[in-house]
Amino acid sequence: MSQFSYIDIFAGCGGLSLGLHNAGWKGLFAIEKSKDAFETLKYNLIDTTQHFGWNEWLPQTEHDINEVISKYRSELEKLAGTVTLVVGGPPCQGFSMAGQRKKNDIRNTLSDSYIEFISIVKPKFLVFENVQGFTIGFKDENEKKGVPYSVILKEKLEKLGYSVEGKMIDISEFGVPQTRKRYIMVGVLQGKTEMFFDILYKRKKDFLKKKGLNEKVSVGEAIGDLLKENGTLPTPDFKNYVSGVYGEIQSNYQKLMRKGLDNMEGCVADSHRFAKHSEETKRMNEEMLQKCPKLKRVTPKDNLIKNLRKRGVTVLDESKAAPTVTAHPDDFVHYCEPRILTVRESARIQSFPDSFQFKGKYTTGGQLRKIEVPRCTQVGNAVPPLFAEQIGNALMEMMKNGITESEKSTI
Repeated sequence: MSQFSYIDIFAGCGGLSLGLHNAGWKGLFAIEKSKDAFETLKYNLIDTTQHFGWNEWLPQTEHDINEVISKYRSELEKLAGTVTLVVGGPPCQGFSMAGQRKKNDIRNTLSDSYIEFISIVKPKFLVFENVQGFTIGFKDENEKKGVPYSVILKEKLEKLGYSVEGKMIDISEFGVPQTRKRYIMVGVLQGKTEMFFDILYKRKKDFLKKKGLNEKVSVGEAIGDLLKENGTLPTPDFKNYVSGVYGEIQSNYQKLMRKGLDNMEGCVADSHRFAKHSEETKRMNEEMLQKCPKLKRVTPKDNLIKNLRKRGVTVLDESKAAPTVTAHPDDFVHYCEPRILTVRESARIQSFPDSFQFKGKYTTGGQLRKIEVPRCTQVGNAVPPLFAEQIGNALMEMMKNGITESEKSTI
């Protein structure tokens, strides 16, 4: 088994796995419940790159984490002590400050499934990712805050023998063009984790320099070559829609995202299908571009836009990073065109390369949101691959330098 082997649980469409792949890690298998998200992961990281070796006892399809633990426990037990790393971030909707934040959301209990999986497989390293709300306790009926899930998780992992460190990170500091704040927890079995975040921060400048990137990337630098004004062609995988075509590369970030796709100007970009806006929606988007301050979340209470019914909409700023990309494409209006973002534009802001193709529906709505994971949701739920690659690099450096076993106080 590879020295740098790992398992991805709650894998989504594969953002974290793609970053680890680029850092030189080798996937054993991935666990993801959604059929659509797994289809995207399978196409890109199994069928195309053969990144996951895949254990033969586990069918190569979507799986619920609890069913895997129940049905394949004996096979998982045989892996104990042989896997270098387990990564994953359980669904965050119940914790998210941007959502309804429900204490009793059944998905909140999936952190217990994460603990159980770790207790069986006993990897040398673990990485856990979640939203900022994971670090904030829920209030009881007396408005008193309880213990944050992050503290509970840390205590449980320490009982399993792990040294654990967690930190809130603004991912825009790592070359990703959005102010996405996430809680990252790293654990080492019978070792030291103190140096992980020092390595992560100290190495980012050189890492980004090698990629040709600055530490801060703007939305314009990310998606400026994907304007609708470049022209449109029929969407290849959906009838009666049009998609945008590539314009000239205008930044090193765009060059990196289009790596391996040569002579694409005038060709359709994957998942760059434009929404069919009603005349009323077009009017509101035009009005927002004219009236609303950039990066201000406009709500119906602001009385700036007539007939605005969404909880909040933000006009992007070409010269700055975007707010956190979500599962809802109509949370943003493009910085210079009266429309919402395409899946490909959101993926760019999440640092997915254009060669990474998304599968399934483009979007969904109503009650189907509870059961479907379309492309826009896959993108919004993902860990940005460019940041995940830096996590993978930092873990490798810890291992190669033996820092996890030492008492060193400096790198």
